[in-house]
This record gives sequence, structure tokens and C-alpha cells, in this order.
Amino acid sequence: MMDLYQCRGACAEVDSDTEAVAGMGFKLGCISCKKRTEVEASATVDWYFRSKGEADFVHIYTYNEDGATIESDHFIDRLDWNGSKRSNDIQDASIYLLNVTFNDSGTYRCFFNRILFYDNYEYSTVISKMVQLTVVPKATRGTASIVSEVMMYVSIIGLQVWLLIEMIYCYRKISAAGEEALREAANAEYLAIASESKDNCAGVQVGE
Repeated sequence: MMDLYQCRGACAEVDSDTEAVAGMGFKLGCISCKKRTEVEASATVDWYFRSKGEADFVHIYTYNEDGATIESDHFIDRLDWNGSKRSNDIQDASIYLLNVTFNDSGTYRCFFNRILFYDNYEYSTVISKMVQLTVVPKATRGTASIVSEVMMYVSIIGLQVWLLIEMIYCYRKISAAGEEALREAANAEYLAIASESKDNCAGVQVGE
């Protein structure tokens, strides 16, 4: 039941990060989603690496039903499987690189060797993904982070401007309402005085 769930779970082909920090760990992402989720399949994975200045790729890692094998001495004890687990139907072939060095800069390629099992036949496919890795001495701020921060400040400034406009509008409305209330009070007082004067005049005339 667990294998069936993982086989038919949601899958999204997210690109790998491409900048690693020397001395830290780094996930080399490689995802290939199966187009027909209802079709049973199995896959094996091979990773290759070409360092900067080199012309050829070197086989560095294999993952199949027997488990993982590190194929290159340069990566001994430094690569761990970080992809699909508990299923031969591999869609996530990511690996984790420990203790990154500047010599790890270069191009990485992963290959999915997938077999799709139909009722009357089997269909084999090979899917390739590539990661261009750059190793830096310390973490740098990515473009997405900078854009996100700029948008945050723009939103804050926009909110403050909107609040200022609202405050001015409310102040003017309250001020206008106050002036109207004063005018109404003055008019009422004037009418009261006028009425009182009229009554006094009428009393004087009666007295005469």
C-alpha cells in the first residue's frame, strides 16, 4: 500500500539549485515525473560529472534495486541518496553532496533509465537532466531574495501612503462635520434668541 501511494503521489519537476557553499552540504536535484501515473514502472539512476575545464563526463553514482554505489573516488563517502524511497518507481533522483569543495564545480547529469509495464509489452525510456553547479566561498543573496525584499518594502511604503491618505480624508470629513455642527448650533441659537425677542416684544405690546 505504501509503494502504491508513492507511485501515484503528486510530482513536480522543480529545477535544482545551482550555487553551493564550500564546506557545506548541497542537494543536487533531479526529478522526472512519470506522465501516466496509472502505469507501473521501475527505474534506475546514473549520475555523471564533468569538472570545469574537462571535456568528458565521469560516472560518479548509481542507484538501482540493489541500492546505491559511488562510482568515483573523488566522491567516496560524500554522496547520499536523497530521492524516492521504498519504491522502484523512481521519480525523484536527487542526491546530497557532503562537504562541498571548489573542485566540485562543474556540470552534473542524471539519467533515468525507466521501464513502463503495459499489459502486453514493456517500454524503455531514458530521461536526462542537467545541473550546472557553482561553488562559492560563502552564501550570496539570490535574485529572488532581493526581489522579494524590494517588494516587501514597496508594499510597506504603499500601505503607509494609503494610511496617510485615509487619515487626511477622515480628518477632513470630521473637520467638515464639526464645522457643520457649529453652524447648526449657531443657527439654532440665533433662532432661539430671535424667538425670545419676538415673545418679549409681544409681551410689551400687550402690557401697553
